Amino acid sequence: MSSPDGAPLFAWQTPSWVSLSTAASQFHSDPSLHLRRLTSDATRCGAMQASLSVASGPGAGSSLVYDYSRQQVLPATLEQLFDLAEATGLSRKVASMRAGDPVNGTEGRAVLHHALRQPKGEPPKGPEGGRLGKAHEDVHAVLDRIEAFAAEVRGGGHRGATGESIVNYVAVGIGGSQLGPEFVNEALRADAEAAAAAKGRTLRFLANVDPVDVHLSLSDLDPARTMVIVISKTFTTAETMLNARTAKRWLLDGLGKGAGEAAVVGKHMVAVSTALEKTSAFGIKPENVFGFWDWVGGRYSVSSAVGVLPLSLLYSYPVMQKFLAGAHDADRHFFEKPLRQNIPVLMGLLGVWNSTFMGYATRALLPYSQALKRFPAHIQQVDMESNGKRVAMDGTELPFAAGEINFGEPGTNGQHSFYQLMHQGRVVPADFIGFCNSQAPMEFAGERVSNHDELMANFFAQPDALALGKTLADCESEGIPEALRPHKVFSGNRPSSSLLMTRLDAFAVGQLLAIYEHRTAVQGFVWGINSFDQWGVELGKALAGNVRNQLEMSRKNKATVAGFSSSTSSLLEHYLASGK
Repeated sequence: MSSPDGAPLFAWQTPSWVSLSTAASQFHSDPSLHLRRLTSDATRCGAMQASLSVASGPGAGSSLVYDYSRQQVLPATLEQLFDLAEATGLSRKVASMRAGDPVNGTEGRAVLHHALRQPKGEPPKGPEGGRLGKAHEDVHAVLDRIEAFAAEVRGGGHRGATGESIVNYVAVGIGGSQLGPEFVNEALRADAEAAAAAKGRTLRFLANVDPVDVHLSLSDLDPARTMVIVISKTFTTAETMLNARTAKRWLLDGLGKGAGEAAVVGKHMVAVSTALEKTSAFGIKPENVFGFWDWVGGRYSVSSAVGVLPLSLLYSYPVMQKFLAGAHDADRHFFEKPLRQNIPVLMGLLGVWNSTFMGYATRALLPYSQALKRFPAHIQQVDMESNGKRVAMDGTELPFAAGEINFGEPGTNGQHSFYQLMHQGRVVPADFIGFCNSQAPMEFAGERVSNHDELMANFFAQPDALALGKTLADCESEGIPEALRPHKVFSGNRPSSSLLMTRLDAFAVGQLLAIYEHRTAVQGFVWGINSFDQWGVELGKALAGNVRNQLEMSRKNKATVAGFSSSTSSLLEHYLASGK
């Protein structure tokens, strides 16, 4: 995109950017734009909803309603945001991503996590079909192998070195190789179909190199009935490989020398990786290695073998097919719906509005479902590792701070934790996620409402409490003592959106994942940054390598600490003197 004189045109150089900046100033200064007034306008509120319904297939009968009427926007503000989307080429960039163009410019790679969810019977059509045909074939070749392998292990055809059936699975990975699969695992634990399939089986995630995590993950498992899944694209990630070697020793020690290393590793260890030479050197058989591709970023990889393999071993491949179908359903919505009806686009544009123009640096994700307790942590990585950038695609320094600080907890737990700050401290835009039906409904005689209704009463009330607040006049009319009134005033005017879904099952989990993945991409496309690299992760890794070398030399050869800042040197010396 360029200006009429041929110079690069960035988002902040567009007329839309200027008009949105002016609009934000008005929202901050004009009392008539308080959400207390805006939410009283039924016409405005009715227009600020988008939906996604499923008529057939695995998610038949389910629906999703996205309500953003409690955002600090007018219809005119939305039009300005759509103008910004047009000026920054959002639709073109989304189409390029779908087609497999190298939208990850710094690494020269396509971004095709959506291709992981394309159904086997529906290969890509249109201009992108030819380009993506090979990717489609590769994806389903791996999925077919996962389906067969999971069925063999679950059915007892693949047994351990001592002949025992394998029912415990330990996924060894970190970051995108752990957070996404762990979120899906937690989300499905109480789903009736998934829970039935997982009966008698366990899945653990070993991510932290802290030996305490190793102890908690392995100490109560029977090695004879345990399979370790090592997840590392390059098979070089320091933390993952140390944990993998530790798990290998645990298996060998637990099964005794009689079984033999080759048999133990061959039967009890598999890998998700592209580094076949390294996995072979580790002792893992080639037929037990499941690949993925450089067009899948780690934080976007849960739909690949990274997530599908361990979760299929636990929940069965048919359950995971429904998860993939849900993600594909949201992919189609994102790629095919007009911008004004497109849920990830609306979420992304509102994210740009709140963070860049309204100046809100944080954002909360508040699922009213205990099953989604790990969803905020996963989206925290998806969003912050993607959009925490300082330069545009061409290296130009951004004149604003990109990305938000994402956090969250399930409701109602969060209400008794950080909601105090949200109500009377800082303004934190929030997404509330709720479900019409519970995974584990309970209703008891003598209780006014069911447990799920009690939960959802809070889901409906909290967004209004944030938006409307409580005035001094309200406190006076309630007879609150004068000295306490200032403490019980809530300014309100705190923006939020609500996402209401029919039920939380494997299909819905896939939908949620894809919606939030695409929200992140939308914000990055509008800001003009690369949401698909993560160079900021590399510096810490390199410096940790230097410290690792120092620790090795100091422990073995009593080498003097050298080459670090004075602060680090002092702390390292204390650590070496006091630790073991």
